[in-house]
Amino acid sequence: MDSVEKLTAAITMVEEARGVPLSASCVVHRAEMLEVLDDARESLPTDFASAQKIIETREAIIEEARLSAEQMIAIAREDVAQMVEQTSIVQIARDEARKILDDARETAEIEKAEVEEYIDGRLATLEVILNKTMDAVSRGRDRLAGANDKDVLSQLADEK
Repeated sequence: MDSVEKLTAAITMVEEARGVPLSASCVVHRAEMLEVLDDARESLPTDFASAQKIIETREAIIEEARLSAEQMIAIAREDVAQMVEQTSIVQIARDEARKILDDARETAEIEKAEVEEYIDGRLATLEVILNKTMDAVSRGRDRLAGANDKDVLSQLADEK
């Protein structure tokens, strides 16, 4: 800032000025001091305008940063809400999958018991049929064996 430099130069001039004996006053070259102070006064509006622009720019940057931060926070909140929702959706899906598997296992057990009962009934029927067949075969063999005995007896009777 030019005005600050000029004011600093004026202060330096006063500090380096020759002092008046027995007084707090000093001797300063009037023309030089007035020239420095006039230059400072002329450059003050320019410096103030520059400072005002810097402050406005700073405020705009701060406002932009604030808006950006608010937007980031809003996005983060949405992301968190979505993650929580997905987590609950996943949990609901897992619970539903577990229920479906349990139902499927229960249905499979019921159907397995029904199939085993059906097969057992069919095997029992087959066992009865096979037992009757075995009895019929046994009777047939017995008849054949008895017929052979009759044949042997009839042969013996014929030989006498």
